[in-house]
Amino acid sequence: MTHHHKRPRPTTLFAPVQIASGKVHGHCYPRCELHLILDNYGTHKHPKVREWLEAHPRIHFHFMPTSSSWLNLAERWFRLIIYQAIQGGSFDGVPRLIRTTMSCLHGWSRDAKPFRWLKTLTESPRRLRRVTQISGTRH
Repeated sequence: MTHHHKRPRPTTLFAPVQIASGKVHGHCYPRCELHLILDNYGTHKHPKVREWLEAHPRIHFHFMPTSSSWLNLAERWFRLIIYQAIQGGSFDGVPRLIRTTMSCLHGWSRDAKPFRWLKTLTESPRRLRRVTQISGTRH
């Protein structure tokens, strides 16, 4: 196709895959917005990223509240890898640390299971209240 070709967008297929069963739950939408939930890592808020977002108004970033790493499952996984592979270890250099980390990652992925929340919202209302007070509710 030439660079002048404009492809019509009659529909957008949104088709998340259910990890546990492999089922696909698809729906077609005329033109969907994309909402991404991110942590507060500095690069997510970099001026070039904000500029890009302004040029792509259907994509929206929402940031997790500050001091809420316990809500971020990636942070939970990082803590797990620290306890299982890194903490107490002795590494003769960065390459050894990387090999150990990647070995743990591949081992986890071979037998991955979803994380399960151990507390319900009613069991930890103070922590949730604190997070929403710190962050406001505009994230």
